Amino acid sequence: MNATRDFDVLGLGVVAVDELLYVNDYPAAGEKVRVNRREPQCGGLTGTALVAAARLGSRCGYVGTLGDDEASRAVAACFDREGIDVAHAVRRPDARPGRSTIIVDARRKTRTVFSHVEGHFGPDPDRPGGDVIRRTAVLLVDHHGMAGTLRAARIARDAGVGVVADFERDPGGVFGELLALIDHLVLPERFARELTGAAATEEACRRLWSPDRRAVVVTCGDQGCWYCDSHSATRPEHLPALAVEVVDSTGCGDVFHGAYCTGLAEGMTLGERLRLASATAALKATVPGGQSGIPTRRSVEAFLARQA
Repeated sequence: MNATRDFDVLGLGVVAVDELLYVNDYPAAGEKVRVNRREPQCGGLTGTALVAAARLGSRCGYVGTLGDDEASRAVAACFDREGIDVAHAVRRPDARPGRSTIIVDARRKTRTVFSHVEGHFGPDPDRPGGDVIRRTAVLLVDHHGMAGTLRAARIARDAGVGVVADFERDPGGVFGELLALIDHLVLPERFARELTGAAATEEACRRLWSPDRRAVVVTCGDQGCWYCDSHSATRPEHLPALAVEVVDSTGCGDVFHGAYCTGLAEGMTLGERLRLASATAALKATVPGGQSGIPTRRSVEAFLARQA
């Protein structure tokens, strides 16, 4: 890690406590289905991305908001096990992590997420201090808590810190201002098309580009991703997904973001970052669970070596 910074990756978005329910087939309305296994895990867009980055060797910190309830303590304990610093996290007695119930369909290899974020305030509008944000290589943001996220993104951009976005929807308000501050925009295909009105993913990627950005990436699950930078702004390029036997796709998008952040912090080229992110997400898909299925750096590098 660069001696002039305290962190490689800082995250300030949503964290959650998930309950994964494994079933043979997702039921139709009105039907009953037997649950084969229940598994509690920590999750959330930012939480899962930070765990992925930490397992790949990044020094990570969480600077969002936590409470003093059992779920917040579970998230803090999970971060501690992964070596993720929470010293600069903001504590509010009334704050709560998000809650999700995730149904994993064994036959179709799909997952359905029911999320509940009541009590999750997002990042504080005034904290952490700007000096904390300036001493990271990468700031990871999502669409929760616009006021605090916008402030942090402005500080980061002014300091030359890379800002990576994990947006799944437009919450309104100052979202347009925040979107303009993102220099590494990594969006899922559905939202990229919704945001741009483009019928084709390649066109959505092109429309999301601006000269103020460093990269735009549109992820398409098992169809890989489209991407562009200053060299390919008018003609986005496609990276196919790596072939694996998918068991559970829970958290793959968040894992992709976390691995992308690690590559960015390490100074990798866009192509190298995307290859690292694609491989990490692909390996995660081969293992049941969200955060529990995230691979180590050694496993990812061995997997990539076999693809050569």
